Amino acid sequence: MSPRTLVLVVWVGTAVGLGYPGYPENGFLPPAAIAAEQGKILYYRNPMGLPDTSPTPKKDSMGMDYIPVYESEVAPPTPATAPKRILYYRNPMGLPDTSPTPKKDSMGMDYIPVYEGEETGGDQVRISPEKVQKLGVRTEAARRRVLSRPVRAVGLIAPDERRLFTVTARFEGWIERLLVNSTGQTVKRGEPLMAVYSPELVSAQREYLLARGGLRALSESSPETREGMNQLAETALLRLRNWEISADQLERLRKEGQPQQQLLLKAPADGVVLEKTAIQGMRFMPGEVLYRIADLSSLWLVADVFEQDLNLVHPGQEARITVNAFPGEQFAGKVAFIYPTLNPQTRTAQVRIELPNPKGRLRPAMYASIELAASHNKAAVLTIPTSAVLGSGTRPVVLVELGEGRYQPREVRLGLRGDEYVQVLEGLADQERVVVSANFLIDAESNLKAALGSFGGHDGHGATAPSAATTPETPPAPASPHQGH
Repeated sequence: MSPRTLVLVVWVGTAVGLGYPGYPENGFLPPAAIAAEQGKILYYRNPMGLPDTSPTPKKDSMGMDYIPVYESEVAPPTPATAPKRILYYRNPMGLPDTSPTPKKDSMGMDYIPVYEGEETGGDQVRISPEKVQKLGVRTEAARRRVLSRPVRAVGLIAPDERRLFTVTARFEGWIERLLVNSTGQTVKRGEPLMAVYSPELVSAQREYLLARGGLRALSESSPETREGMNQLAETALLRLRNWEISADQLERLRKEGQPQQQLLLKAPADGVVLEKTAIQGMRFMPGEVLYRIADLSSLWLVADVFEQDLNLVHPGQEARITVNAFPGEQFAGKVAFIYPTLNPQTRTAQVRIELPNPKGRLRPAMYASIELAASHNKAAVLTIPTSAVLGSGTRPVVLVELGEGRYQPREVRLGLRGDEYVQVLEGLADQERVVVSANFLIDAESNLKAALGSFGGHDGHGATAPSAATTPETPPAPASPHQGH
């Protein structure tokens, strides 16, 4: 053993034998010193951690001493705060029902107390930011804009009634040759349709030729005699013209001086043969329809417009037309006439649209969809999205964002409607923000109907929150420091 180690051992032994200043003889602190260091003993707890305490020392059933709990081991009590006042009790399932006193619902669940400071205004609903994000709530500001909405309708394409023609004979006769012999055939104005023979026509030609010959023979007679013969010739010529004998055929009659046995009936206009009753060799009578011809270079589109849209339609309005035969292609037309009557079954009125058809691609009886570019007014009006409007039965309501998760249901008076926006006449100011999505979810989550009832008396919306004057004050009982022991 080194001298240094030997000195250390001797010193420790001396200290133990003679006593080190400040250290107890037995090596343990006295109880008074422990109490002074750790504070007052509050109570004694079970050594096994069981929920059992004692104000005095004791042993458990196994003979183990209870452990003292000192004042320093317990957290200092927080300063007492004034208890919050219970305003009312709300339904635990979120139903629009409240109670001024504690109660249970039909399933035995306790109504939940609502304390002072937790409630929102009587006409407001509050949604937490987490709930707002979860529901996907979006808002949009009320703004002034020119409100417009196109009028949509359906209709059928038809021939222009002003471009329909019939070919009839004004005399009795027979069809000698049929030159246009099929339905759907295209004809030009003045094109020969058929060659006919008529005894009446031949007699009228002879009368005309005789009158012209007599007029030449009486060239040296008195003026009165010549005037009478001239009137006979003019009368015979007028008769031929009334039978719609063409000018070139009459000129040929004058040049040749012989009656023609066959005369040609010609097409009155360009178009398509819609109907043909003429058959070669058949006999026809005066007024009998032999052909029906339609000029299809311009058509009518007769659309059925609903009653509520008639005030947006006017003559001269541009129309965009689509047909099933040409998907994705648009045709242009103009409103020409609005029929003065309404169909009592469908509550629609017919609107006539003139539709150019120079290439003949469109055909009568085609089904068409029409869109009329309509504008309600030229001045900007206050509008909100149509999705912001909640139908609450008798009146429209919107949710106005107040900030900090607060929303106020507010009644509005609406005006004209567009496709995406609706005019607001009363209830909102410019730039006020309204909820445009998830507003129905807010209605379900936040008991909107009860909030509405507080400022409008909605029938069937349930009871509203009672006022503080009618709500008993029942502050919660203070907790005991040894509760559960």
